[in-house]
This record gives sequence, structure tokens and C-alpha cells, in this order.
Amino acid sequence: MTFHGEEHIERYSSSAWAERGFCRRCGSSLFYRLKERNLYILNLGAFDDQRPFKIASEIYVDDKPPGYDFSGVHPRLTGEEFLDSLKKP
Repeated sequence: MTFHGEEHIERYSSSAWAERGFCRRCGSSLFYRLKERNLYILNLGAFDDQRPFKIASEIYVDDKPPGYDFSGVHPRLTGEEFLDSLKKP
């Protein structure tokens, strides 16, 4: 993963195994990174042009607010299922 403008990103080690990235200027959440796997989970709202992206999965569906009913066939994981998936290589 390469970021342009890395100087504008604040990284916070939220646990022994993950960190979160935020915009230093506005505080917007940009990503969640699993340290050991160097796996980035990015927020779609961080991209000006979202057209190239397709929903691969939804997480925390058991806690989603009303109105977050995305169409299409894709995996939908509860919070517990998602956290369990992070433990797999």
C-alpha cells in the first residue's frame, strides 16, 4: 500500500495486532491495518472516485444502522465472524 501525502496521516496503534490511520487535518478515518499480515482495510469514503470499487463483503452486519441494506450477493459477516476471520492467515 502506498499513500501520497503520508505526512498528513496519523497512525494509532489500537492493539498489539492492528493500527488505525486518520487524517491529521480533519480526523477522518482512512484505514485499519492488520500489522502481522500488513493487510489494509480502507474506507471507501477516502476515495474521490468510487466507481472502480465493488462491494466485496460487509462486516458488523449485526450492528449496522437502519438504511445500510446494500444490494448484491456478497459475504455478510457479524462482528464475531469478522473478528474470527482476522485470526486466519
